[in-house]
Formats: sequence, structure tokens, C-alpha cells
Amino acid sequence: MRIEDEIKNKALSLGFDLAGITTADDIDFRHIENYKQWLSAGCAGLMTYLSANLDKRFSPRLHLPDAKSVICVAINYKPAKPISQNPVQIALFALYPDYHIFIKEKLQLLADFLMSKDSNFKYKIRVDSLPFAERLFAIRAGLGFIGKNRLLTNAKYGSFLLLGEIITNMELQPDNHVEQQACGDCRKCIESCPTKAICDNGFDASKCISYLTMKKGDVDDELKSKMGTHLFGCDECLRACPYNDKSPACEKQQIGFVPRDIKIKPQEIIGWTEKDFETFTANSTMHWIGLEKMKRNAIICKNNLQNLCD
Repeated sequence: MRIEDEIKNKALSLGFDLAGITTADDIDFRHIENYKQWLSAGCAGLMTYLSANLDKRFSPRLHLPDAKSVICVAINYKPAKPISQNPVQIALFALYPDYHIFIKEKLQLLADFLMSKDSNFKYKIRVDSLPFAERLFAIRAGLGFIGKNRLLTNAKYGSFLLLGEIITNMELQPDNHVEQQACGDCRKCIESCPTKAICDNGFDASKCISYLTMKKGDVDDELKSKMGTHLFGCDECLRACPYNDKSPACEKQQIGFVPRDIKIKPQEIIGWTEKDFETFTANSTMHWIGLEKMKRNAIICKNNLQNLCD
């Protein structure tokens, strides 16, 4: 069996749903120029980290000097059954154990497997929190295409996908990359976006509800009313995508990747102590935003609920 097939089989056995391989060559300059224009237009909002280490974001060899390949993986997190989230809404990925930790642990097991195959094996693991254009490398590795919702979308698994990578000095046969956007004339994600952050011509992250629930400081009054009852993150464009209607559910109980079913009122959150917050967000990506922003979001949810009842 080819080493590339062994890698993919091992990745699937660890719980990943997709695995592919690309070269460690830099991302095409056209994507880099598009990204720079997006930043210049102010679409990143206050996410200044997105403009830091630009070269490193698109060049695997700035992470690992003798890199030759990038192994890309994805895990499907579409829940097996509907998750009740009344009266506030939390993005589905945040209901699972912190995916940074989960995916890193699984990628480390994959790296250990490769170490047993090649004593000269060198690698770097990347999962979202470091500057790396993971979606562009995933496209090159054949995992999917970028949909109109600006998310990696796979024809079988849709766009409820969490990504991870191993940059390695192993020279591996790359998979065929995916270039074509397969959304056709569908505009459901665009039409579903409450703040019109997604449009035909691009994506303004500074208007995205996911961004708004995590940003520092206050939220503009006009956008507050459009946030509805979103406490953390937003799944509106994912729920609207037809690919996600037919995609299989995440069945990862055996490896502990199971979502919580949360029911909580904004009034409860507003009265939280730091200890309450730490308990609620333990081993969750919600821990990122801190108590202050969580309370701010709860107040927005509470006010929007009151306006609905008036």
C-alpha cells in the first residue's frame, strides 16, 4: 500500500472524515493579492491578527524550512439530532469539546504513526489558531471548494467542517486540487445572512454575527438588533446551505466528540460570576471571549427577545 493511502486510512481511523495531501509550495499569488485587498477594505474589522505574519500565512516553509508536503484533514460536526437552543443560540462547533485540543491530539497520533514509518520525519501541526491559510491548502488537497458562504464545502460532507494540518518534510504524492465553486445559482446563504455580511461580491467579516459576538468593545445599535438571540457565533449560512441538508451526521461518540444540549436564559448569564463562566465554558471554544463579552451578548439577546414580545 502506498504511504499516501496509509496516511489517509490512519486519519480516517482516528476519526477524521476527510484527508488529503498537497505540496508545501506557497499559495498562488492571486489568492494572496485578493486577501490583501480584503484587508485593505477593512473587512477584517478589529481582527488585526489577520494582517500579521502575512508571508507565513501562505508559505508552509516559513513554518518548517524543509517542508515538502501538507497533510490536510477535516472532521464533520453536523449533529446527529437537532440541538435545542432556546432561548439563546450557540454556534454548533462550540457545543463540542474544544476542537483545537481535539484535532491537535488526533493529528499528534497521526504524526506518531508517520514517525514510526520514517525516523527522519519532521513536522508541524496547525489547527486554526496560528497564521495558516487552511482553507486554501484544503482546496489544493482535494477536500472541497469555497462556497458562497466563504466556507470550505465538500460535496458529501457539506460545510460543517473543522480543519487541521500537518506540515511535513516527507515528500508525498499530492492529490488533485479543487478549483471550481459548485454553488451554481444558489444564493441561500447570502439571503439567510441577517446582517448581509455575505454578498455576491465578497464577505465583510466586520458585519458577521460570529465576529460580532466575539469582538471587543460595543456593537453598533443597528447590528445589535440583527444579532437576534445569537449568544456565541452564528450558523445561519450553514443551515441554509443545501449541501448540509443531505450531508451525513457526525457520529463520533466512541471518541468523545459529542455536542452538549444547552438550555439557558440570557438573564442567568447576566448574573454570572467568573466561576460560573469558567464552569459553563470548560473545554469549549466559548472560553475565548471571556465573561465580559458573554454578558454583553446576553444583554443583546435579552433586549432582542423583549422586542420580539412587544
